[in-house]
Amino acid sequence: MALTAIDNFINNEFVKPTEGAYFDTFNPAHGVPHAQIPDSTKADVDLAYKAASTAFTTWSKTTKAERARILYKIADLIDARQDEFVRAESKDQGKPISLAKTVDIPRAAYNFRFFAGRILHSVEEAAELEGVGFNYSQRMPIGVAGLISPWNLPLYLLTWKIAPCIACGNTAICKPSEFTSLTAYMLCSVLKDAGLPAGVVNMVFGTGMKAGQALVEHPRIPLISFTGGTVTGAKIIANSAPHFKKLSLELGGKNANIIFADCDFEKALTTSLRSSFANQGEICLCGSRIFVERPIYEKFLNGLVDGAKKLKVGDPSAHDTNLGALVSKEHWEKVKSYIDLGVKEGGKIECGGDKPASLQDEFQNGYFLEPTIISGLTPSCRVMREEIFGPVVTIYAFDTEEEVIQITNDSEYGLSCSLWTENGRRARRVAGEIQAGTVWVNTWMARDLRMPFGGMKKSGLGREGGEHSLDFYTELKTICLAD
Repeated sequence: MALTAIDNFINNEFVKPTEGAYFDTFNPAHGVPHAQIPDSTKADVDLAYKAASTAFTTWSKTTKAERARILYKIADLIDARQDEFVRAESKDQGKPISLAKTVDIPRAAYNFRFFAGRILHSVEEAAELEGVGFNYSQRMPIGVAGLISPWNLPLYLLTWKIAPCIACGNTAICKPSEFTSLTAYMLCSVLKDAGLPAGVVNMVFGTGMKAGQALVEHPRIPLISFTGGTVTGAKIIANSAPHFKKLSLELGGKNANIIFADCDFEKALTTSLRSSFANQGEICLCGSRIFVERPIYEKFLNGLVDGAKKLKVGDPSAHDTNLGALVSKEHWEKVKSYIDLGVKEGGKIECGGDKPASLQDEFQNGYFLEPTIISGLTPSCRVMREEIFGPVVTIYAFDTEEEVIQITNDSEYGLSCSLWTENGRRARRVAGEIQAGTVWVNTWMARDLRMPFGGMKKSGLGREGGEHSLDFYTELKTICLAD
C-alpha cells in the first residue's frame, strides 16, 4: 500500500522539511503505516514564522468584510469536498465514518461560517466622560499565533482555532497532531483555493517535542492556543513563561455524569451510552465517571451494560459501526492498562475489557477495544480519578445530593459535567455547585459557539467561544478623545 506523502505548507506552498526527515503514521484500524509525516524542527518553524509575520502586515489591515468573504469561501469548499474529508478523517483517526460525516467535518465548516459572521456583527464599547472627553475601545490583531491541535477531533478542533484567529486579523502557524495530520494537510489546498493570501495560515507537521516545542518557545510568537493533555499544558506554561505569551489551554477532563432517581430514565440511559463511548471515548467531554442515585442504580447499571454490549465495534468505514479503533498502539496499551488497574483496585468488569473477539481478519492488528464498564471502585481509586481517554467508564451509587456534589468536585479536573433530573430547583442548585466549565442538564454535548468554553482547575486556562474567542485573539485598546 502506497503511503500518503505529506509536506509542510508555508507561504501557500508545499515544502519539504528542512532536514528532509519523515516518519510513519499508522492507520488505526489496520495497524499499518499509511502516511509519512515531516519530522519538522525549529528551522521549519522559523521559516513559517517569516512567512506569517510578513503576511501579518497586510492581513491585519484587510477589512472585516474581506476576511469574512474568504472564511465563508473556505466553509463552502470544505462542504464541497465533504466526502473526501470524511473518509480521510475516519481512516486517519480510527473514528466511525458516520461520526466524521455528522459531527467532525460539518463542524469544521461551521467554525469558519460562525466566526465570519461574528466579526461582521461585533460591537465595541464606547462611553462619554462628561466634561472631559469620549472613550471608545478598539480591537487590534496581535500577530502570529501558534495553534496546536489534538488527535481526537483533528479537523474539528484545528478549525476551531484557525477560524477566529484569522477572522480577527492574525496569521497562524499550525502544528496538528503527528497522529492525525491528513485532514490538516488537505485543508491547506482548500485555504489556497479560497484565496487566503500567502503566509496567513502555515502548517508545520511533526512531533510535539520538536515542532511543538519550537513553536511554544519562539520569542516572537505572542500567543498559543493548545488543546491536549494536562501534562503537556503544564510544560507549555513553563516554556512560554519567559516570553509572557497569551495562552488558551483546553486540557484534560474526568467528567461526571450524575443520574438522579427522578430522571427521564430512557433518555438518561441512551444519552449516557453516547457520552460514555462516542468516538471510542476519545472526547475530552465524555462522562467517564457515572454516579447513579441508589434507588435506580441496579436498573441503570443493567441497562447500561445491555446497551454497551449491543454497540458494534469494528470497521470504521462501515456505516453501522458505533466504535472504531483507538488512535494508536501506545494509546491502546495505556487504556488497557487502566482496565487492568481497575481490577487490581477491586473493581468488577461488568462488560468489555479487551479487544473484540469478533473482529474480521483484516482488522486483527487494529487498535480496537470493547466498551468497558467497571463497578465496585471507590472514588479514591486511580481509575476514578485519572483521565483514561478511551471507552472505559466507572459507575458508582450515591445516596444524597450533597454526597454526589462532593465526590464530583473532589477532582483535579473541571471541564464538564452532565446531570439528569426532572426537578428544576435541584437542577439549578446542583449545576451551581459543580466545579466545571460546562454543566449540561438533561443533555450532553450541546455546544453553542456563542457561549464561553473552557475548564476549571487542571482542565484548562482561559475561555474561547463567541466574544471570548475575540478577546483571546485580539488586544483591546481604549482610546480617549478630549472634548
